[in-house]
Amino acid sequence: MACSWLFLGATFLVLTSGAALSPPSLVERTWNGNKYGCKCYVGDECWPKASSWSALNSTVNGNLLVNVPPGASCHNTFEGPLGAIPTYDAGACADTSAMWSNESWSVDKPAAALWTYSTNDTCRPTNDPAEPCTLGFYGVYVIRAQSRDHIKAGIDFARENNLRLIIRNTGHDFSGRSTGWGSLIINTHNFQDVEFTTKYDGPGDYDGGALTIGAGVQARALLTQAHAQNPPVTLITGECPTVGVAGGLVQGGGHGPLTPLYGLVADSALSFDVLTADGKYVTANSEENPDLFWALKGGGPSTFAVVLSVTLKTFPVQKAAGVIVNINSTLTNDTDVFWDGVKSFHRYTNRFVEAGLYAYFEVRPQNLHIQPFVGVGKTCAEVEAILQPMFDEFKAKAIPYDTTSKDFDSLYDLYIDLFEDEVSGNPDLLGGWLFTHQDVAENSDGIVEAFKTVLSPRDDLKDQGFVIGHLWDAGLNMPVPNSATNPKLREATDFAIFSLTVPDGVTWAQREDLQDVVTYIQEGALQDAGPNGCAYVSEGNPYQPDWQDHFWGPQYPKLLQIRKKWDPNGVFYAISTPGTEDWEVIEYGTRLCRKY
Repeated sequence: MACSWLFLGATFLVLTSGAALSPPSLVERTWNGNKYGCKCYVGDECWPKASSWSALNSTVNGNLLVNVPPGASCHNTFEGPLGAIPTYDAGACADTSAMWSNESWSVDKPAAALWTYSTNDTCRPTNDPAEPCTLGFYGVYVIRAQSRDHIKAGIDFARENNLRLIIRNTGHDFSGRSTGWGSLIINTHNFQDVEFTTKYDGPGDYDGGALTIGAGVQARALLTQAHAQNPPVTLITGECPTVGVAGGLVQGGGHGPLTPLYGLVADSALSFDVLTADGKYVTANSEENPDLFWALKGGGPSTFAVVLSVTLKTFPVQKAAGVIVNINSTLTNDTDVFWDGVKSFHRYTNRFVEAGLYAYFEVRPQNLHIQPFVGVGKTCAEVEAILQPMFDEFKAKAIPYDTTSKDFDSLYDLYIDLFEDEVSGNPDLLGGWLFTHQDVAENSDGIVEAFKTVLSPRDDLKDQGFVIGHLWDAGLNMPVPNSATNPKLREATDFAIFSLTVPDGVTWAQREDLQDVVTYIQEGALQDAGPNGCAYVSEGNPYQPDWQDHFWGPQYPKLLQIRKKWDPNGVFYAISTPGTEDWEVIEYGTRLCRKY
């Protein structure tokens, strides 16, 4: 399939039609009795002519591709919005089926979403090639940008033709912000430049080590390059190896194993080079465009500008220790004993974060898997001493558990050895809620009871949810943020992501029902248990009421003002980010429209 992209582009260009080259107004639509002004889509009179798409393709040096879903090779025909083409390829299908859950494989596709619920899952791998394959909620065209000017060309084209625009880096996206029905997608993943300096000499009062990275650089690759420096250095990244550091991670805030020491990724940002909604190249730092600089540090992904590169602080390498703890069905089948063990673990989480530990844990039916507790600058003996009251309680209550520990020369060595790869391709719904020190101190057992609700939110959804938890305190060494992130992140103990499995072939009514389960039953239980908490924009439910306050708290009014300054006409759109209140996706998850 890979060799056919450009051919497909040439074939489909002749099938498109459109009208004037002048910037069109919003397309009027009526939906459920309400009037809207919408972006321009295939079939509308304003959709660009074939000659316009051809000119764009020339401008981006042949890097304009027609988007074919990654599962199409397993289907006889792809019924796309620009026409139908044969797509079945037995060899490619076998590869697709084998690699569907591999994050790196998905990242390397031009427009694939790592978690597929937001695509409407209309073209998954199958053993029956006769099954239909359609575009779902993916975009129509992709610019696989090779240069900054390619990104500019895409922004200008989308703005001038009133197209929905999607910025896609890695597709590591829980909330559907990297995909959108009928859109033009700009893929920034090829921007892989990395440059290190031992002494930053830019604006501000920081003069330590730093690095400047292109938009497409991912966490594990970046940590590997940092560790190869002489002397080795490190930086704040997420624990997942495929996340794009300069893209959604820093714009969402960004948490990881170094957060207890240095705060969030956004706190370490020194300067951005970006492209704005009006197609201008802009630098944003503490002296140039400081309002934009502040907003880019945690104010929301794909919201204020397209990040081309970012300069981040680096830090000296320290030793690290990791501890793994399990309570699972191989140790006990007693449900009460298991949940009592989860409560004993969670009861001490304030102690853990106050001591500077980070932890990544999973709660599934009859399975608590903590891998790992991380102590940067600590030995195993020191980490185990912090954990000892938990172990003592396990023994006092006869809760069976197993544990292992290991010392490492650096956090990088621990990262490679202990952090487990995630999987992609799942059609799950996700949300998240953060519990503060006060929430844990006052209601730790109630938080665990909420975990039970997440796992089995309704009688017909027993064991269909799970929890992925993160223990960190972003305020331990940075109590006051220098970024647009919610101040409540500085009071964090436990940030819990949760999921709900979505079965194949659900109807629109079933999708709405399951989203209500996520919002009002699963997330509702977590919010009731943690009334002092908040949500995290990059790993939160975008459909929750009052998302503005939950994601950003008192920062939101300023972020909204900045958004209106830098993108007053809504060239950029990512669900539930500053300035999107007046926009809505209507007609069963398809057209993006402004409410009248």
